[in-house]
Amino acid sequence: MKYLKKSLRNEVFKYVTEKYGSEIEYPWFKFPEYAVFRHIDNKKWFGLIMNIPYNKLGLNGDEYVDVLNVKSNDKFLINIMLNENGIFPGYHLSKGNWLSVLLDGTVPLEKIFALIDESFASTASKAKKIKYREPKDWLVPANPKYYNIEHAFDNESVIDWKQGAGIITGDVVYMYVTAPVSAILYKCNVLETDIPCNFKSDKLNVPALMKIELIKKYGADEFTFERLKDEYGICAIRGPRGIPHSLRCKLN
Repeated sequence: MKYLKKSLRNEVFKYVTEKYGSEIEYPWFKFPEYAVFRHIDNKKWFGLIMNIPYNKLGLNGDEYVDVLNVKSNDKFLINIMLNENGIFPGYHLSKGNWLSVLLDGTVPLEKIFALIDESFASTASKAKKIKYREPKDWLVPANPKYYNIEHAFDNESVIDWKQGAGIITGDVVYMYVTAPVSAILYKCNVLETDIPCNFKSDKLNVPALMKIELIKKYGADEFTFERLKDEYGICAIRGPRGIPHSLRCKLN
């Protein structure tokens, strides 16, 4: 076995043990270098390090390299990451929500740590997700057929709005108003979540509300659907979703 000596394995181990208190496990006798880190409470994996040949990932070379496998429930984030150098669909892991990340230096440590955090949050229990997850930015659709969102902040800076799955206090939501506006109009802080509502009709179901505070307004001609599609690859906004870093920079 030709093994590539350079590896960020130890840096990953240090990050996982110091930040999350997880022990490193080596569960397979046949693969003594395969390492797993899992949650203490629900025992789910949030990381797996394997050493595999480069050619198993479609790359040139038969040297063995350490690969970190991490999970994300954000399909949009996965699509973005798969366009990055050194990141591939999960090797020998199913369901399409795992990524394999080279630990040979191709991917910067900062990005690796961010993916570990995402994997930890994606596999954590609900209580632990709230405790550990960093604030997140969301693109949230708002249908003017059900509410006059264009004038929602005319008289007040704080309103209640339908809470999307995964959104917690401290997050930021960008309100995308659907047709006929078809543009991002507002940036808001999430002040409170899980406000009981239980509103239900033939066309709308609102089990819970979140309290949001207006931070910034955008012109209806600034971040249109056409621009989101052409410049940032956003082709559909049917529910809360993550935002590409390049778009976040422009919105700020």
